[in-house]
Amino acid sequence: MELRILKYFLMVAKEENITKAAKSLYITQPTLSRQLAQLEEELGVKLFTRSNHKILLTEDGKFLQRRAREILYLTEKTKKELSYDNEIVAGEISIGCGEFLGMNEVAKLLSEFQEKYPNVKFDIYSGTAEDIIYRIEHGFLDMGLVFDYINKEKYKFIRLKQIEEWGLLLRKDHKLASNKFIYPEEIKKESVIISKNKLIQNEFSNWMGIPMEKLNVGATFTLVYNAAMMVKNGMGMAVCLKLENNFEDLKFIPFYKAAISKTILAWKPCLKYSVATGKFIKFIEEKRNATNF
Repeated sequence: MELRILKYFLMVAKEENITKAAKSLYITQPTLSRQLAQLEEELGVKLFTRSNHKILLTEDGKFLQRRAREILYLTEKTKKELSYDNEIVAGEISIGCGEFLGMNEVAKLLSEFQEKYPNVKFDIYSGTAEDIIYRIEHGFLDMGLVFDYINKEKYKFIRLKQIEEWGLLLRKDHKLASNKFIYPEEIKKESVIISKNKLIQNEFSNWMGIPMEKLNVGATFTLVYNAAMMVKNGMGMAVCLKLENNFEDLKFIPFYKAAISKTILAWKPCLKYSVATGKFIKFIEEKRNATNF
């Protein structure tokens, strides 16, 4: 399975039309059709179905589409990492980040490193812990900012100083809006909006003292902004971390005696990093050792 053929396949999936895809690829339509047929024969599955003058992906085709994107992304990333002169610190470092106040500490490190090595760029990917760990494991991210209760035996990391505070984001006209803290018994019957992250759900369930399946969960979310819009429109209260966001008509109230959460910047130990990533790891480790970061 050649990279060139995967690019052909992705173009057809994008255009949903072989003739249009062939024009975009600057090849003939019969050549493209033959290449796709050979790909299906090689894989032993049907990748496309035809419907109303369109060519659509089968379930196997959708799976290959995801894998093809991953393969081509890693191929391009590897080329870039190997193309830089070892004497020049340049390139791109990809970091996955959840929504944490600790990102402020990380941003300071990025800024200081970039002042020292201006040819280095950072690509910040926002996602859940599960998503970020998956991408680190499969090489799409160089490191990630995640909660410190992941399996740390598999990673090297630095622990951030920032304490992440749990609480509820609710409307200012809610009956609990005047509270200093939120207590479990006050929200047992309330509709809550909670992250899709299973670790967060387990932490909240433990604090409540109620199994997750017995909680009144009205919706789940990935990004706090989306949760805030649901809260604003009366769908419930959002379980989240305190951030520096200021949402009009909404208020954050911390949980009473909730577990303290901290974050780590983690990466996989490996024999060889890109020049830029290797330098950055050394930089943050030296920072940690020098300042008890």
